[in-house]
Amino acid sequence: MSVATTPAPPSADERVQRRQSRRSLWRVLSLSLLAGLAALTFRPDAVAAAAGVAAAAAAPAVNPAVHGDYVGTLGPLHLRLHVVAAADGTLSGSLDSPDQGATGIACTGFRIQGQTLSFEVPAVHGSWRGTIQDGGATLVGTWSQGTPLPLKLTRDTFIPATHPSAVDGFWLGTLQGPIQSLRIQLSVRSDSAGREFCALDSLDQGAFGLPCANVVFSGTRFSFDVPVVHGHWSGVLSANAGSLQGTWSQGRPLALNFQREVHVQRAPPPPKVTYDPAIAPVGAARMPAVIAADLHEALQRGALAPGTDAGISIGVVRDGVRRVFVFGTADFGSIFEIGSITKTFTGLVLAQMIEQGKVRLDDPVRELLPPGTASKPPGEEITLLDLITHHSGLPRMPDNFRPADPTNPYADYHAQDLYAFVARHGLAKPADASFLYSNLGVGLLGQALADRAGTTYGRLVTREVIIPLGLRDTVTSLTASQRQRLIQGHTAQHRPQGPWDIDALAGAGAIRSTAADMLTYLQANLRPQALPAGAAAPGSVRTLPAALQLSHELRADAGPAMRIAFAWLYDPQTGDFWHNGATGGYSAYAFFNPKGDYAAIVLMNTTVGPRGGFADRLGLHISQRFAGKPAISLSD
Repeated sequence: MSVATTPAPPSADERVQRRQSRRSLWRVLSLSLLAGLAALTFRPDAVAAAAGVAAAAAAPAVNPAVHGDYVGTLGPLHLRLHVVAAADGTLSGSLDSPDQGATGIACTGFRIQGQTLSFEVPAVHGSWRGTIQDGGATLVGTWSQGTPLPLKLTRDTFIPATHPSAVDGFWLGTLQGPIQSLRIQLSVRSDSAGREFCALDSLDQGAFGLPCANVVFSGTRFSFDVPVVHGHWSGVLSANAGSLQGTWSQGRPLALNFQREVHVQRAPPPPKVTYDPAIAPVGAARMPAVIAADLHEALQRGALAPGTDAGISIGVVRDGVRRVFVFGTADFGSIFEIGSITKTFTGLVLAQMIEQGKVRLDDPVRELLPPGTASKPPGEEITLLDLITHHSGLPRMPDNFRPADPTNPYADYHAQDLYAFVARHGLAKPADASFLYSNLGVGLLGQALADRAGTTYGRLVTREVIIPLGLRDTVTSLTASQRQRLIQGHTAQHRPQGPWDIDALAGAGAIRSTAADMLTYLQANLRPQALPAGAAAPGSVRTLPAALQLSHELRADAGPAMRIAFAWLYDPQTGDFWHNGATGGYSAYAFFNPKGDYAAIVLMNTTVGPRGGFADRLGLHISQRFAGKPAISLSD
């Protein structure tokens, strides 16, 4: 481990956010696509903590009609509640979020008073309270985890067929991608009306229970969609009913054949999350030594162990004191892909152009695109604000995203492809457009801002953010000398992975940077007033302080207990503005806390795995060390 010290910027007053709430349920922010099946990531301190919570009832229940499986939706998330009634009437249960690959989150404290039911989900600091209706067939109430949200749960009344169809049962296949192979499990069942249902599991990605749609079995032909990952499978049942031969389509077609299995492979229990004891709030000068000690196990046998080729660059700042330090294969000049943290740069470009009078926040994005790209919708249309806050209703990715090279999937998705999607899909804003994280949405915003400026996204972000802040190694396209300093990326299995070249969706994840540059960027976010401004400031520097402050204004909810500014997520419980990111071979986590006057960047040359990213965990750990709280363990 090595340490570098850099000069501190001038001090200035910071804006203070003082809103108290609880932590979010799940965070889905990855740009990463893993071998043809979309990556599903979540914060380890939320879902994974469920394994340490006993699923026990706090009080006897008096209404045994409340039992079985219930389904409902919370914003874009599909939820499944499992309630078990013991012989004495007490209730216990668990909660699944199939869209996140999260299963078995323990529910506790079931209480029934008359027709009112309540329970808690301690692992995510959530609770549900509502009424029992239709004799227990429907539970109508509110999920509380900061911002209350309606959550109606309906009993799963599936009645199995008396005589199962020829495709009913459990199937296991292997999806062979260019980087890794993925074991795919399929569970198929038919009901008494002859309708087919199925769910898909990606065993190696830890994603279980992804619901199927449009399930059709006719003759020997079988097909289904998996909407959450925009996937489709079609094929035929063999003559002996022992195999399914077919093709998985999610971008480009890949062969995916299934063999019948006797037993289903269940989701493993989430790993137990432990915490290191709290210590006094740590300053920047002492943080390298503290983190070196906290990483001891990870350096010996964990994510940074010899043989992983993993490297991490960390930058921290508190009260104007900076430190940059490295572990593993990284050095001080190492350049990393920052993935979706790029979105915060796009948010700042938007703020700059607003301050310069070039766009308005309520401008329809249609008006920034080339004339004729999309027709004006009859009702409300998607604005720039909708895109930067993920409230546009646009999907996570466009449906015409079909990479020729999955190891560099964004390289051949160009502006004309994006415009073609927009023309076909349209830019009408759905009436119920809640928070739905969209790489497409912010990528479209970056392209639209570049179109308005008459340049490319790379040149635009350089002019509006990178040059004004003096960032020397923050780029969308590497020079020859910078390419030599791009640290080798790795998959979650520690195999080498090349860099990603992102064209039309550059605003969603194209930036590469160093820890030192990113720390300067975070310092500017901490103290916008310390930057030069006014008539004497050159060009885009003049508007930058006001643009930074504008980009921090909280604009919308981002899930049950999170707020969002211009791409920055805000956690009211900690006071952190944060964002993470991942590409095929890299992961990153950034946060800044105006109230505490501290910030940190974590850059890693390994992408996220089935249980999330180590960079996320380390970033959260540093935030907790700054705050003097128990810190999530780095040795699990």
